[in-house]
Amino acid sequence: MRTRTPLTCTVALVAASLLAAAGCAKNDSGSGGADAAPRTVKPVAGCGAGSWTDPADLAADRKPARCDKGAPAPQPLAKKRKVTVATGTLSAEYVAPLQVAVAKGEFAKEGLDVELKVLPTPDALPLLAKGDVDAQWAAPEAAVMNGINGGFDIKWVAGNFSPDPTSKSGLWVRLKKGESAGHVDMAGRRMGTMIGKGSVIAYPMDTSLKKHGGGLDKISFQQLGSADVLTALQNGGVDSAWLLDPVWRKVDGDKRYAFMGGQPVGEPLGGLLFGPTLLTEDPDAGVAFLRAYIRTVNTYFAGDYKSDPAFVTELAKLMKIDEATLRSTPSMRMDWEIRKGTTDRLQQAYSDAGVSEGKPPVPEEKAVDRATYGEAVGHRL
Repeated sequence: MRTRTPLTCTVALVAASLLAAAGCAKNDSGSGGADAAPRTVKPVAGCGAGSWTDPADLAADRKPARCDKGAPAPQPLAKKRKVTVATGTLSAEYVAPLQVAVAKGEFAKEGLDVELKVLPTPDALPLLAKGDVDAQWAAPEAAVMNGINGGFDIKWVAGNFSPDPTSKSGLWVRLKKGESAGHVDMAGRRMGTMIGKGSVIAYPMDTSLKKHGGGLDKISFQQLGSADVLTALQNGGVDSAWLLDPVWRKVDGDKRYAFMGGQPVGEPLGGLLFGPTLLTEDPDAGVAFLRAYIRTVNTYFAGDYKSDPAFVTELAKLMKIDEATLRSTPSMRMDWEIRKGTTDRLQQAYSDAGVSEGKPPVPEEKAVDRATYGEAVGHRL
């Protein structure tokens, strides 16, 4: 019998809490369900052919979908609706579009009163499944997929970002004698990370490790606080680490360290999860939410948003982070679309990591909904 690591047990406990909430989860039929009536999708001004890209296109140089600035235009709901969104943090750059949408009144233009509520993912998932929160800014992590396998009405409905090609956020290793960036043996390494095996980062991490004789099953993990990961790599506490923006800047250019790879360019791994309230009970509000989110991306994050000094200053104040730190890394490619096969690749990594044992893979159509953002930009699937 395999001995469970603390990381594996953490995922198992989160999944168990989700399954324990099953009796309270709402299971009405509706948008995305087998009995749902087809929704009318109309052309949207300002959202032309470029507002949708082929989900199967995984090219690193794929241009993310875009509408014109200010599009899609608001379509206020007949009745004002309160929407609560759980997020693990408000200081990370990938959350910025939601914060800007609130600050600039983009959600309010749709008749939505949006509250961003900071909650750890393990605490938020059962609430999402029961409908106590309406949406979650997170990712289809192992606990989420296990929950869907258990019958929960939760779907990944929009992406968040993919990294700039020049970003080196990802797997870094301290080189041993005789090693170079092109020749590193990762098997047996001890990795420091604030992200467990059940996170979506397991997918790019596994890919990078396998290129160098490793794999999630061939290394050991040491979970550390965000402020401790770099320190542990530098002082020898661990010999590899997953370094996020802008921490990797501290070792970039130092010949003692090598960058092994990061998140695939052009493939968002997280974003927005909807629970039953926005999927099935009030899909109009779900479309309105995505319309505001997409409009915010098109208006404020369409390209190199950090080239605007005034906006960077505004963003740093909104996120409550140091402006110089925000400027030190390239702009993210904000991207609301979801690529084909991402959840399959994620689940393979979870299986390799041993955090989805005994569970059949969740088919993509059960975990992903592209119809809602398709309707927001006027694209019929």
